[in-house]
Parts: sequence; structure tokens; C-alpha cells
Amino acid sequence: MGTVVVDVMLKPEILDPQGQAVAGALPRLGFAQFNDVRQGKRFTLEVEGPVTPQILAQAREAAQTLLSNPVIEDVVSVRDAETGETAYDWEDEGNPESWGAIAPIPEGAGRHEGRARVDRGNLSAEQLQGAEGTAAYKGDDD
Repeated sequence: MGTVVVDVMLKPEILDPQGQAVAGALPRLGFAQFNDVRQGKRFTLEVEGPVTPQILAQAREAAQTLLSNPVIEDVVSVRDAETGETAYDWEDEGNPESWGAIAPIPEGAGRHEGRARVDRGNLSAEQLQGAEGTAAYKGDDD
């Protein structure tokens, strides 16, 4: 029998009140060396037989669709508990190039579509000082 371990963490931009509470308590308990705490979840998935790459891939899919809330959480690890072998992570350099895209975009095929640059000429501070509509606040009441 094999075990797959899935770790899920809140995204960095999501407020973590439980982690903040623990971080505040650590120095009071003599653990001042820890600056920050983030709280997460760990799932263990038992399978019949050994954990194979296919099992890890299915566990990764289950983690992304059921075990995590993709709006506020990231799946940070899917691994075999015994060997430590991991499922592909999106940041891995060994990922197939086709993941995340229908087809690779050829080098130089993209184009920049910005607004046309308008030459407004060189204006001095004196010219702007008396100009109407510069949105400069002059301290007058509306």
C-alpha cells in the first residue's frame, strides 16, 4: 500500500489570520527566531499498491480540483510519502513545454500594440504654471 502526500498553502497575497496569531505567540513562548508563519493543509491519500507517476498525476489533478480552492490556495507539493518522488510542479523546468499553452509561440511572433506616441513638444515649468486645465491644485475651495 502506498501513500501520496498533498500540501496546500494559502496564496501569498491572501491574509492568514491563523498564521499571524501563531507568529505573534511564538516570541512570547521563547521562539523569537521565527519571523513569519503561514498556515496550510496536508492531505494523505492511500492507494493499493505502489505509488506510480500516473497515481501522482491523478493526485495532482485531485488536489487542484477538490483538495484546494484555486482562488485562495496553491497546491505546493504532491509526493510519494515513502520515496519523496514528486508530481510535476508548474515551476519545474522538466515540465512538458505544452503545459499551459495550446502551442508554443514562436520567437519574435508577438507584437507590441501600444498607443502611438504623441510628441507634445518640450514645455517649460513656466509655461505649465499659468496653463488652465493642468489639474494643479491651487488651494481654492471648489
